[in-house]
Amino acid sequence: MLFYGPPGTGKTTTALAIAHQLFGPELYKSRVLELNASDDRGINVVRTKIKDFAAIAVGINQRNGGYPCPPYKIIVLDEADSMTEDAQNALRRTMETYSKVTRFFFICNYISRIIEPLASRCAKFRFKPLSEEIMSNRILYICNEEGLNLDAKALSTLSSISQGDLRRAITYLQSAARLFGSFISSEDLISVSGIVPGEVVEAILKACKSGNFDSANKEVNNFIAEGYPASQILTQLFEAILEDDISDEQKARIAKKLGEADKCLVDGADEYLQLLDVVSTTMQAFCNMPEGFAYGS
Repeated sequence: MLFYGPPGTGKTTTALAIAHQLFGPELYKSRVLELNASDDRGINVVRTKIKDFAAIAVGINQRNGGYPCPPYKIIVLDEADSMTEDAQNALRRTMETYSKVTRFFFICNYISRIIEPLASRCAKFRFKPLSEEIMSNRILYICNEEGLNLDAKALSTLSSISQGDLRRAITYLQSAARLFGSFISSEDLISVSGIVPGEVVEAILKACKSGNFDSANKEVNNFIAEGYPASQILTQLFEAILEDDISDEQKARIAKKLGEADKCLVDGADEYLQLLDVVSTTMQAFCNMPEGFAYGS
């Protein structure tokens, strides 16, 4: 089986739950081998440790303590997309040769990093970001168990800022509980998550729509002085622009510049200059000014 999708959506948990349900607590340790990115999984490990574990036959157990106990072992390779291509190639033969006694779980974020011969041998399952309803139910369960109070607005905020990643949502909740105690508000969650507050994004957009460069420059300076991450504001600006009532051409111009600025930031460019560039382009797009600079003769 090949489980793929964004982090925090339950891929590893599902694989381990299946293994536990098949073998129970007694046989689990002898029947399941779990390797993740922190383990050495180079080509030598595939040829020795994984192959040796896969090659050992197992007896046909009767149902042990009510568990099915099928006559095979399971190897769980978590974060399989971080394995080298050579190591993945070395697994192909092992999978085929010992398929009667050993089954594999591959778990990854990016299926494109799994070589095609390996992916074609697996049943693929895509895990999508969790819906707000599923996340809210789980977060409320945790709050009840831990004695935390979360109002409806805070619950909605937590779901939106974690973007379908339950692990991230639990981390934010834990950080907020440590800092602010058992009563957690929407503002508390935003402050621990590093998300730029909505009013800051609105202020920057308002300055862009005004067409006044000095006003926009002041908002950029305020943003940098507050210490918010520039990469985060780019994401939130993009979401805000998509919902704005402007033409598709204007949205395309702004989105193109956001992408260029994001790449520059990844390459180590100055945050202030990149944000100023984005704000200037956004202002030009809002005011329908031509792209680039116009020089007089």
